[in-house]
Amino acid sequence: MSTETSEKLDAWTREIIHWHFSPDTGCKFWLSFAEKLSWDPRREIQQFSDLHKFGFFEDNWLRSGDIRDWLPKGNAGKPMYVFETGGSTGQPKTRLSTEDLRTDYTDFSKTLDDNHFPKGSDWLLLGPTGPRRLRLAIEHLAQVRNGICFCVDMDPRWVVKLVKKKQLAVLEEYKRHIVDQALTILKRHKNIKCLFATPKLLEELCARVSLKDLGIKGVFCGGTQMDAQFHRFAVEELLEGAAFVPTYGNTLMGLACHKPYTPEDNYDIIYYPPLPRAVLQVVHPDTPNKVVDYGQLGRVMLTTLTKELFMPNFLERDQAIREPACEQYQWDGVRNVGPFSRMGATVVEGVY
Repeated sequence: MSTETSEKLDAWTREIIHWHFSPDTGCKFWLSFAEKLSWDPRREIQQFSDLHKFGFFEDNWLRSGDIRDWLPKGNAGKPMYVFETGGSTGQPKTRLSTEDLRTDYTDFSKTLDDNHFPKGSDWLLLGPTGPRRLRLAIEHLAQVRNGICFCVDMDPRWVVKLVKKKQLAVLEEYKRHIVDQALTILKRHKNIKCLFATPKLLEELCARVSLKDLGIKGVFCGGTQMDAQFHRFAVEELLEGAAFVPTYGNTLMGLACHKPYTPEDNYDIIYYPPLPRAVLQVVHPDTPNKVVDYGQLGRVMLTTLTKELFMPNFLERDQAIREPACEQYQWDGVRNVGPFSRMGATVVEGVY
């Protein structure tokens, strides 16, 4: 991380700490948390590295209690959304939001090539809508780029149930049902040039129609099956010249941008978080207070720093290789994100 980037991150950390731990602007959860401490976060936290003093964020904190405990007083009176993340393997985590999704996707819009994601073009979303934030986020992305977003919903929790029951024929029927709806929209609305889809749904769509014939110029893709193998398959066989933009994001972090592809990457997928609003670190699985060396595999740890959500040192269900800064992003990234192997969870393929 460059000195300038580090100084900006430290300054933003101080601002966020002051916001969430001030009686005038903070939320009930963090103000109550601070009362139990023997130290004042507004004095002790002067740089990003000081956040270790909070220990590790417990995801159960977002699974119980009054959701309004997480509403900062400084955001009172603003329109609020409730978003969930997870829920396919247990109780979902829930967060409040007002503007973060718009900030995240406005910034992401600036990274898109106008030749492949033409402004004024419309979008089609094939993926989860509610209770996740994806629909509102993609709709905002389309609106920022002067377009309209059409949506076809996919319920990953239903997919998980079908897989657990081994109802694979029903799963295939559900996948066809989603793509049938997509084809109806694509054939009717000729201004759709941009597409968001999960890998499995993208594959099914491309098996039934030519994206080139439909006029699709750019594909923004994310999901549990996003890896180097699918990246190569999508670029070399599925997309017929359309741009492919992999993404890694969730309700708690926002959206990490994919490093522009170069041949030496060998189709590995490399993401950089939206610093200073979110920071990804790759830590030792056994000693998560220590960051691994560059090029080493470890568990992903997320810190979110916005005026809607302060979430320090959250150990994700993902693992990745620590990646150094690149020309576009002067901070650490993550390479080849996948499920954390020690969680013992199997990845549901299905349509996700």
